[in-house]
Amino acid sequence: RMDQALLLVRNELPGQGLWLAALSGSCHQCLYQFLAFVPPSDSSLRNPGTAAVMVDTQHPLTLLLNSSVGDGELCKVQYHFGEFGNYSLVVKTLSTSTKAVSCNLVINEGPIDSYLPILFAFLVYTGILAVLILGRLFMKIDPVRNWVYKKLNPRETDRLINSEFGSPNTTDSVSSDPTPRLWSTASRQRLRSLDTFRGLSLIIMVFVNYGGGKYWFFKHESWNGKLHFPSPLFSRFVFIMGTSISLSLSNMLTWGSSKWKVLGKILWRSFLLILLGIVVVNPNYCLGPLSWGNLRIPGVLQRLGFTYLVVAALELLFVRPGAESGTLETTCPALQDILPFWPQWIFILILEVIWLCLTFFLPVPGCPRGYLGPGGIGDFGNYPNCTGGAAGYIDRLLLGEKHIYQHPSSSVIYQTVMPYDPEGILGTINSIFMAFLGLQAGKILLFYKDQHKQIMSRFVVWSIVMGIISAILTKCSKEEGFIPVNKNLWSVSYVTTTCCFAFVLLLLMYYLVDVKRLWSGAPFFYPGMNSILVYIGHEVFENYFPFKWKMEDGQSHAEHLTQNLTATTLWVIISYLLYRRRIFWKI
Repeated sequence: RMDQALLLVRNELPGQGLWLAALSGSCHQCLYQFLAFVPPSDSSLRNPGTAAVMVDTQHPLTLLLNSSVGDGELCKVQYHFGEFGNYSLVVKTLSTSTKAVSCNLVINEGPIDSYLPILFAFLVYTGILAVLILGRLFMKIDPVRNWVYKKLNPRETDRLINSEFGSPNTTDSVSSDPTPRLWSTASRQRLRSLDTFRGLSLIIMVFVNYGGGKYWFFKHESWNGKLHFPSPLFSRFVFIMGTSISLSLSNMLTWGSSKWKVLGKILWRSFLLILLGIVVVNPNYCLGPLSWGNLRIPGVLQRLGFTYLVVAALELLFVRPGAESGTLETTCPALQDILPFWPQWIFILILEVIWLCLTFFLPVPGCPRGYLGPGGIGDFGNYPNCTGGAAGYIDRLLLGEKHIYQHPSSSVIYQTVMPYDPEGILGTINSIFMAFLGLQAGKILLFYKDQHKQIMSRFVVWSIVMGIISAILTKCSKEEGFIPVNKNLWSVSYVTTTCCFAFVLLLLMYYLVDVKRLWSGAPFFYPGMNSILVYIGHEVFENYFPFKWKMEDGQSHAEHLTQNLTATTLWVIISYLLYRRRIFWKI
């Protein structure tokens, strides 16, 4: 199977069998897992005992061989097996006098290079990009450009474009002054980098949700640890939502909408997001009728909806006039985007104190206080039912075990049996914190409008501050920090770490797309304009052709990668066609 190799163990030791166990290199403080018993060889050594097992190739393994006679450990072998490889582990006595045992690993048949499909896909997309760049260069030739424009008859769409997480639209303006000229001027100042940022995060999220070619590094980390490729995606989406909230509310209030009207829009959008989320994560078109008894309540859109509600309401409550024009009076002009909003910071700090108190001091039956581990076979199997500590306990207590996610990422490596939801209640506090940090990025864009050096320097400062906080919380360690980086828990260190990189990424996109205009943001700009439609669409139509089809070889990374990239590319094309036709699904 994919991500597996065949290991044949040959026991040439007479009179004693072997117990074979394995430990994954990605499993922190885990128990060895029994693989096979290898019978002893006969006295003539002509018929050695053998056992064949499948071993994991995703991470390095430590193989442990113990004798069945007594409790002696014979040998340990550390090796990173290759996919579809064929190996032999030969155990024999080196010397009859010393009874020293050797364990030699032999490669019978070499593994395949499962990463070649990624290289091929990279070359294909690079070729497509080169063709598009050449086409753009040809469009700079006047006769060619005129002919294409005449055939396509493109329309100006920017003035009618809105994204769902807080871009201004005509209905938010004062009904008594819907001046088209002013609206056109405002829309031309729209920051394409925000939509590009959102679209990039969304498209990678779609690719990962479709399977990511079944590669392990396109999956979430089992528990603590370095950020795998997909780990920061949802957090970046939350971050840019916060940025858009700041710009959106500023525009709506500038156009004269009352705070009560804006609050009504916030409540309605939040309700729709939560409702859509519950529908999307509980499909019944493939699994049959859904029972109310196992309806999953938390989810991605649900968390987005609740986070949007809290952060947008918080900004609306303390929004100050004069932000966009930079006329706010403050004793420290260098901190004019922070100091006037000190009540917001107090509120966020209170939320973080609540998260810390619940996480580290809430008594959880059968678990030590402050437990942040995965349970299962982790922590040497001492706390098998403590997955997620207080976060998991609160979800199971308030929502019920059957109403949260049943197959967390920790179930593979750590063999956890308890349900755990990565979009649970306690983690939502830190997603609010993440969106609030994104809100600060939006305030920087408002307060220092068109002051590119000021904006970029503040992005750098925020990134450095977040990085320092992360280094302190984690002690620059995967497992030994005060609060490890953990996507499942949405730990504070996870938020500060991903926020550090989010500020850097936003800085790069702002510089390339809006400052220097070296990049239009395509193709990510288009799904960024229709993010809700693309996200819900890819979830609903996941199992339908042409997004999915029956494979010739279900154990091939190449086929899975082809299918997943095709489905993701289709959503980019769909979003581009919708953009051309001025179709934007807003909530």
